[in-house]
Amino acid sequence: MGAIRKPIFILACAGLVAAPAGAGAHGDSLDKYGCHKNRSAGGYHCHKGPFAGRAFMSKDEMLKALARRRGGTGRPLQE
Repeated sequence: MGAIRKPIFILACAGLVAAPAGAGAHGDSLDKYGCHKNRSAGGYHCHKGPFAGRAFMSKDEMLKALARRRGGTGRPLQE
């Protein structure tokens, strides 16, 4: 491998390894519902669970939607 190509190859490999680390929950841990507070934009959104891919104004709004989905029981998800 040439003198110039080797550093480029090493940087490309490092980028492939580091890229998945930035994906997912943006560094915030997920709660038992698979969601977290969006600190930069505000609100609350979900990556896993029944509301994966959905955003809410707050965790309370998500819990209300969860209660409606369960017929108004309001019981938390079982882990």
